Amino acid sequence: MIKRNFKMLETNGVVLRTVVEGDGPLVILLHGWPQSWYLWRHQIDPLVAAGYKVAVPDQRGYGGSSCPHEVAQFDILKLTADVDGIRAALGYDTFKLIGHDWGCVVAWNTALLYEKTCSAVMGLSVPFWRMGETTINPPGMDDKFWYIRYFQNEAIVDNELNADLERSFRILSYALGGDSPFGTWMTQLEHPKGKGILDVLPEPDKLPPWTTQEDFDYHVDQYRKNGFRGPTNWYRNIPINNGLTPELEGKRFSQPAAFAAGTDDDVLLYDPQWREPFKAAFKDLRFLELIDGAAHWLQVEKPKETTALMLRFLREVS
Repeated sequence: MIKRNFKMLETNGVVLRTVVEGDGPLVILLHGWPQSWYLWRHQIDPLVAAGYKVAVPDQRGYGGSSCPHEVAQFDILKLTADVDGIRAALGYDTFKLIGHDWGCVVAWNTALLYEKTCSAVMGLSVPFWRMGETTINPPGMDDKFWYIRYFQNEAIVDNELNADLERSFRILSYALGGDSPFGTWMTQLEHPKGKGILDVLPEPDKLPPWTTQEDFDYHVDQYRKNGFRGPTNWYRNIPINNGLTPELEGKRFSQPAAFAAGTDDDVLLYDPQWREPFKAAFKDLRFLELIDGAAHWLQVEKPKETTALMLRFLREVS
């Protein structure tokens, strides 16, 4: 494993363990659930070689960063302030931002809330959505298992996922990965709501081809200290986040932006009509690309293609 330069950055009342490498304009990379900085392991060196300072935090509640206990410590205002705080801690006036999964949600909101400092934003895997009540309770699914609704139950969810971390990550990684049949993640809807998430998803008998045992072990080890409570607390703020940011309703992105996802990413099935409303949210959408054969874990499933799109965007907005 390549040795990385970690800094413990104090921002917004927490400490974020952050990989900081390179020199040049600042690019911040945000992982999602259930990951850590390590998701970006294939992208850091190419971005550094292209002339950027790259900051890759374990976000609040993850890995080596602070993990407050209270659910309210993970609302969208705090998560976005953490990101702009990384910029301030590193002494920059502006930054470019790329996020994946929940990190993508934070990236979109950071760009809207911090227009003066976030100069460009790119999302991976999750289009810009104002998540609210229908995200938690989709119409017509009252009796079906739906993970976002299930995640509102603190003790039950965290205990289930923490009981056997290796098993949890094997199941979650496979269900959203390109080595499982397209639609595997959505098979959860075939089960009643009383089930647990590890009951409604298939368990693979081996690791996916895009990870090694060493990679898998490192990934799991990031959860040994704090487990899943912090990461799942992000979901528990969905009911209040829109109320905290009413000024963002209908607001369009002013910065240059881009989006990339895998052709086989089940997340895009949440709203099959996502493209047109998504495009309409941006004044300067440079491109929207789908990577053939990739599912949700773009950075590791198709590292070269994902890195190339990231560099393309950064060159365009430099």
